[in-house]
Amino acid sequence: MSVDFIDSNVFIYLFDETSEGKRITAESLVERGLREGSACISYQVVQEVLNVITRKFDPPATAGDARMLLDQVLLPLWRVMPNQALYQRALDIQDRYKYGFYDSLIVASALEFGCSRLLSEDLSSDQTIDHLTIENPFAAS
Repeated sequence: MSVDFIDSNVFIYLFDETSEGKRITAESLVERGLREGSACISYQVVQEVLNVITRKFDPPATAGDARMLLDQVLLPLWRVMPNQALYQRALDIQDRYKYGFYDSLIVASALEFGCSRLLSEDLSSDQTIDHLTIENPFAAS
């Protein structure tokens, strides 16, 4: 089965009331990933999403809402943990593709889990790194 890595920005759009098209796309991607087991995330995505929804939204998500997202969505998708090889691969990706370190860590995490697609609004869409294709799921939204 093909597995998609979902970047943080997809989860952030679940809460974005200013962009209905992107919110609907994000809901569809996350629901399908949970239902089919066809998506994964890393510890970094968990951290970024919880930080944004509890600190940068106006109003911020409550602790209860953040906990519900963590328990029902993020934890079931979380498959990639930090390790030495992951950081080394991220540094190699950063050097070769000139992404920032945290974006390189996302790419390295997707590669480590064997994902075929990385769904992100923040990276170069349609780029392929090894067997991983980066796609912007909001390009048509």
